[in-house]
Amino acid sequence: MATDPVGRFLAALDPAHREAVSAQPREEQEQLAAAWERELEADTELDTLDELSPPAAEAEAARRVLDRGTG
Repeated sequence: MATDPVGRFLAALDPAHREAVSAQPREEQEQLAAAWERELEADTELDTLDELSPPAAEAEAARRVLDRGTG
């Protein structure tokens, strides 16, 4: 399992998005991973999902971050 934020973020993505994000420069990947971590920390709805399924919560946060860009 990946321990760095970018690796964890990439692991949370579906295969098509993982490939697209992996092709981006490392700096952009780091920005997306940071936004993903903020999403996981800030959204209380994800806290509930995290208790039921941590991978599902991470995938939902990743989807949200990609939907709105790096913000």
